[in-house]
Order: sequence, then structure tokens, then C-alpha cells
Amino acid sequence: MALFLSTTINKVDRKGRVSVPAAFRAVLSGQAFHGIVAFPSFKHPAVQCGGMEWMEKLGAGVDAYDMFSDEHDTLTAALFANAQQLSFDGEGRVLLPESLIEHASLSEQAAFVGRGPLFEVWNPGTFQAYQAEAVRQASEKGLTLRPGTPPGGEGGQR
Repeated sequence: MALFLSTTINKVDRKGRVSVPAAFRAVLSGQAFHGIVAFPSFKHPAVQCGGMEWMEKLGAGVDAYDMFSDEHDTLTAALFANAQQLSFDGEGRVLLPESLIEHASLSEQAAFVGRGPLFEVWNPGTFQAYQAEAVRQASEKGLTLRPGTPPGGEGGQR
């Protein structure tokens, strides 16, 4: 499984176009849709992004809920109704819709943050503060993972 790694800060132009980092585009290469799928994060002032295969996995997760259940309705409205397919242009850029720019409080720069199977787009200053707090909490709680062990599994901590 290919993963999105690292953090890259890129310029956002006046039209809302921003270059997706080449390493992130490489992870997405070979997928049927030549671009990204993006939607506002439920938890943070950020935009969550990935390829169409990632969205299909999210769809499979939603299918675990009974059709027409409150949970199914809530998740499909929150995920799929807000998702945007953003095609790459010839220079590897995408055009961010105004709603996503506002949600993440983006202006002249955007931080592309690798989060394993997905990536997020943040306001660089906001992410810097969030990351510092995450590192502090991980250290304070002594969070560790053993390779191949799911969180909460044998030897893992939650």
C-alpha cells in the first residue's frame, strides 16, 4: 500500500490553484481518476484528500451500516455530499473550491500533510500549532506502536 508522507508547503494562487506535491501525485499515479478527492475534515480546519481508491474504501466502511439507518444517512451526507473530485492540470495543480479554502482558512500558502493512506491540506501556521500539540501529547502519553500490531492490540496502547 502506498502512503502519503512528509509535509510540503506550496503557494496558492489568486484563483485557488495549488500544486499537489510530486511525491503525492506519484502515490496517486495509476488510478483511474487523474486527480484527488477532497472534503472538509470533520475534526480539524483542514481538507482531507486521497485518491478515488481511498474514497471507495470509505464507501465500503459506510456499507457496514444498514442502508437507511441514521448512521448510514449521516455518514453519506457528511462524506459523499461534501466530496469534490479535483482533476490535475498539466502542471500537477488542482483548483480548490472556495468552500474548502474557507474551511481550512487558506490564503497564500497551503501545507500538504501526509497522513499515511490520506493527506490533508492545512493553513501552515494552524498545522504547525496542531503538530506541536500532537507531538507533545504523544510524548506525554508514551504512545508507541509495534510494527504490524493494531492500536489496542497486544502490546499496543490506546
